[in-house]
Amino acid sequence: MYKEAYLIISLFVLFTSCSEQKTAGDTADATTLAFQEMQALYHSDLNACIAALDSLQKSKTATEMQEHYHTARMYFKYAEPVLSFTDQENFRYLNQPNILKVEEEDFTDIKIKEPSGFQVLEELIWADSLNEQDVFRHAGLVSNRLKLIRQNSSLLSYKPYHFLWMLRNEINRVALTGITGFDSPVLENSLQENAWVYSRLKNYLTFFKQAFSDQELYRAWHEQLDKTLLDLTGEFASFNRYAFIKNHTHAQLALWVKTREDWNVIFPFTLAINHEATSLFSNNTFNLKYFDDLQSGETTEEKVLLGKKLFNDPSLSASGKVSCASCHQEALAFTDGKRKSDGQDRNSPTLSYAALQRGFFYDKRSGSLEGQIVSVVNSQTEFHSNLEAMTKAVMQQPDYQQAFTAIYGKEVSDAAIRNAIASYIRSLAPFNSKFDRNINGLEQSLTDSEIRGFNLFTGKAKCATCHFAPVFNGTVPPEFSETELELLGVPAANDTANAQIDPDPGRYNLYQTAARKYFFKTPTVRNSALTAPYMHNGVYNNLEEVMDFYNRGGGAGIGIALEHQTLPPDALLLNKQEIKDIIAFLNTLNDQQPATLKFASLQQD
Repeated sequence: MYKEAYLIISLFVLFTSCSEQKTAGDTADATTLAFQEMQALYHSDLNACIAALDSLQKSKTATEMQEHYHTARMYFKYAEPVLSFTDQENFRYLNQPNILKVEEEDFTDIKIKEPSGFQVLEELIWADSLNEQDVFRHAGLVSNRLKLIRQNSSLLSYKPYHFLWMLRNEINRVALTGITGFDSPVLENSLQENAWVYSRLKNYLTFFKQAFSDQELYRAWHEQLDKTLLDLTGEFASFNRYAFIKNHTHAQLALWVKTREDWNVIFPFTLAINHEATSLFSNNTFNLKYFDDLQSGETTEEKVLLGKKLFNDPSLSASGKVSCASCHQEALAFTDGKRKSDGQDRNSPTLSYAALQRGFFYDKRSGSLEGQIVSVVNSQTEFHSNLEAMTKAVMQQPDYQQAFTAIYGKEVSDAAIRNAIASYIRSLAPFNSKFDRNINGLEQSLTDSEIRGFNLFTGKAKCATCHFAPVFNGTVPPEFSETELELLGVPAANDTANAQIDPDPGRYNLYQTAARKYFFKTPTVRNSALTAPYMHNGVYNNLEEVMDFYNRGGGAGIGIALEHQTLPPDALLLNKQEIKDIIAFLNTLNDQQPATLKFASLQQD
């Protein structure tokens, strides 16, 4: 371990001295050298990680296993910024939760994969009963995967925009998953691990010193990163995540925007986060096109206003009495306040922030907002109609005909109707709650209890390992390319003494995959104070009951034994005050009322 550490230090000194010898005017050569230096350090980290894993497989005692694991994990975290950006699939494999992986493309392509990687190793090595063969097997799998990655990785064709994307991805990953304990479930070593990440980001920025026209900006980066490293200390449970995001993550995003301008970088396209975003909690943070698989064009104010009118129009249904707003009422954060909606088997989900997810309905049976609308129109218990009949109903109204011609340049079509309604739903992400306004520095009104609640939500209570900030739903940052399904063990009735699993099989309905029985999509908890009752079946009447369920360990904690429960079965051991603090925080996530949409003029009816 010590020889490996000296090697890293020597390489870093060598690379730094090379960087300082470059002339400021030779930008292209400096960039080429920077990526060469990054690659050399990255490969060195991979080599050290592999060596530690190979040593782990020869361990004679549990203590040796733990020591080699810590070393391997340190170098893996050093490699994380580059690995997670250049090879997302392998990074997810190496860092996945210890939960069965199920991939369902269609009935002919269903894959069930045993998990492996560092989280699996962590749980195995620190288990009450140590199984050496399992530990050695998984260490070998991880080592072999890293060897393949090392052989097939090169940064030499990368451009400055690749580095900036990588840098921002890792800043966001630390804030949104790293400091929550998402990938250190047993040891909760998240602060130290993310300090390792930041130390590498600092190294990488040093390699790009000559790319900065403004050397004050370069120094500002290092000052900010030094402060970040100082703050990534202390105990996991008491860490102030609110202050970390506000003082470090957002400050770094602002520096990132300035660096993009200083380097004159032009990006070939936009990922999930807009290139101008200096906050994770703003209506300017996300690129809505990234979440639109249909690539249906810009979400304009005109489309949104038309969509709002259609959303509230009952003439689109066969009976002329049911509209989208029947089950999604604006005053209730676009829910209906009922345990289960009229004629439905499930609770009405909020449409707030619905655009910022991958998959729709509780079982993710639809892949787009437009596709979800098709299901509603065709459903016998909802619109009880079809696309042709809906289109005819809209065409019969002259005002609609004029609007569609003006906005879409063509006559009314079912595709345009669905796009307009979807555009309205996409606008329902204002990010203007009390919490948003405070973390963005627009006001200082959060109470100590509310701040403690956020820190508990993103720390000890582990809520944010499924409800990821900033949307607080199941769409996993920083790539935002997957929305998770979870098995919580939700009971059929609010009964902790004789609890029985709710009979709704959830995702199982789609493909009859046994390992996906009782799985449901993780919804947002934004506006949750307005969306009671809770869970897919509306079994809980208030947030206190929801917190009690989680605090007990979900279904496992009330006697419902399910093999694939994804919620950790251990009790959270939250005391009454901590539960009150979490609920106080959840109340800060209510959007301003009346609902303020993305376009200010949408205050009109």
